[in-house]
Amino acid sequence: MSKQSKLTLRRQLEARAGLLVPGAYNALSARIIEDLGFGAVYLTGAGLTNMQLGLPDLGFVGLKEVADQTAAIRDAVGIPIIVDADTGFGNALNVRRTVRALERAGADAIQLEDQVLPKKCGHFAGHSLISAAEMAGKIRAAVEAREDENLLIIARTDACAVEGIDAAIERAALYREAGADVLFIEAVRDPQDIRRLPALFDRPLLMNIVIGGKTPAFSAEELKTLGYGMVLYANAALQGAVLGMQRALGALSRDGVLQEDPQLVVPFAERQRLVNKPFYDELDARYAAKD
Repeated sequence: MSKQSKLTLRRQLEARAGLLVPGAYNALSARIIEDLGFGAVYLTGAGLTNMQLGLPDLGFVGLKEVADQTAAIRDAVGIPIIVDADTGFGNALNVRRTVRALERAGADAIQLEDQVLPKKCGHFAGHSLISAAEMAGKIRAAVEAREDENLLIIARTDACAVEGIDAAIERAALYREAGADVLFIEAVRDPQDIRRLPALFDRPLLMNIVIGGKTPAFSAEELKTLGYGMVLYANAALQGAVLGMQRALGALSRDGVLQEDPQLVVPFAERQRLVNKPFYDELDARYAAKD
């Protein structure tokens, strides 16, 4: 399945049809994304850090945590999985190990960025970058480490916020020469830059829309028309889930009781459907001891 999903994702992104991809932070959020008909899921490092550790996106998670969550999501869904691997957790040698571990765990694409370790969310202030040459070496290591040539390597640059859009374009071009399959210029602020970027490259581009972040929120249809390969909403599920928890638990705190109110909680039956309980009921019956 994973080999086919890699090829499926490659074809989707190379079509430059603005594939709309939400981020997941665990297996259940990934299953909801698949259940709603999205064509791929993105394991977000920020979401994993926020939801699993209760910490900001400042480079606190490591390879094992990301690989474990990738494997859990791979078991839960059949759609392609794009994995945020931050800086690759070190130098080019660490990147090689990261790619091999995440591919084994079930990743169909792996995103790497050019910040200094530990990284920061691309929509925070105070970034530091490694040299473009060092990042190009990390991209080459990633490309050579993959076992399946259809595993996509996504090269992200945070240079726009640090050195300006022209430097970010130069870095993206260098990463393309190093073998990146998809290019990701983070935190683009100027709408005119958003409009012109896809025509500058012969690789698909990813546009990240952070709710409340620095990048103007173009619609997926607009970005498709412009020729973007992927439109990412990395933490829409996270922010929606936090609001849902605040509303439901706020009502419980206020009233001392919480009914199956569809404005506050999903019904019990819907929760069981999403975790595939009927399938396990069937298995339980099949394997039960017979008199």
